[in-house]
Amino acid sequence: MTDLHDRALGAYLGLAMGDALGATVEFMRPREIKAQYGVHRDIIGGGWLKLAAGQVTDDTTMSLALGDALLQGGRQALADLSSGDATLIRNIGDAYVRWFKGKPVDCGNTCRRGIRRYMNEGTLAGEYNPGDGGNGALMRNLPAVLATLGDDAAFVRLSIAQAHLTHNHPLSDAAILGLGRVLGSLLGGMNHSDCQAWAVQWVTDNPEFRFTPYRGYATAYVVDTVQTVLHYLTLHDDFEAAMVATVNQGDDADTTGALVGMLAGARCGASRLPQRWLHRLNKPTVQAITHQTKGLLALAQTPR
Repeated sequence: MTDLHDRALGAYLGLAMGDALGATVEFMRPREIKAQYGVHRDIIGGGWLKLAAGQVTDDTTMSLALGDALLQGGRQALADLSSGDATLIRNIGDAYVRWFKGKPVDCGNTCRRGIRRYMNEGTLAGEYNPGDGGNGALMRNLPAVLATLGDDAAFVRLSIAQAHLTHNHPLSDAAILGLGRVLGSLLGGMNHSDCQAWAVQWVTDNPEFRFTPYRGYATAYVVDTVQTVLHYLTLHDDFEAAMVATVNQGDDADTTGALVGMLAGARCGASRLPQRWLHRLNKPTVQAITHQTKGLLALAQTPR
């Protein structure tokens, strides 16, 4: 396994681990988590969704839906997108519809509203909506980063287009581009101290997301989500420590956990992920992630 493949697989599996770990304590407050679990550190399922141990939520399954659409479209669809052809984005919209009709265990309100608009109107983006500042487009963008690795212009086009199918908000856009670019750097070997320096510079340029001092909000509002993710990602160099600290903050813990898992997983690579968590993940999910990671990296490495 190459270093790049190891880090990319670490990012995708890390996303699923954070999703599965955090879902147990989603919508709980830190004091409630402490009273029930002490420190929540095992993938046990349950939570308000009553999940099986190792089962994932919409964070992972929407990512897989996006990845499927990108792999089905292939290199030519990505090339056509650069010339203004919207076929790939329609294919992504269709993939989200299939996902939605498959009755996922959970679907956020903004994602539901956007998918229904696409189903009924066929439009690839809604009008700007102040209520679209959630984290639903951010949580699923990992496949877009992998498929366009090394081509920033393609990354921007694809990421924003897939996001606007459901979320049309400048803070969502800024978060997607910021975390997508740092993910690309981590996949390229960025270390912890460089990641900390990047975060300082990025929040200087994007002050809405400043996370020092950390306010302790971990809701689905994209600003709260990103502040939580950057706080724990930069505080902890160790994958497991970052993950456990994040999900024990509660609130939208499946998504904050998924995003920290994605970034910290890229930093450490799949070979260094906690094996007890990997063995608890749903096996078909692990297989789908492993397949997609290889295929998406191949898309990025094929000349367009």
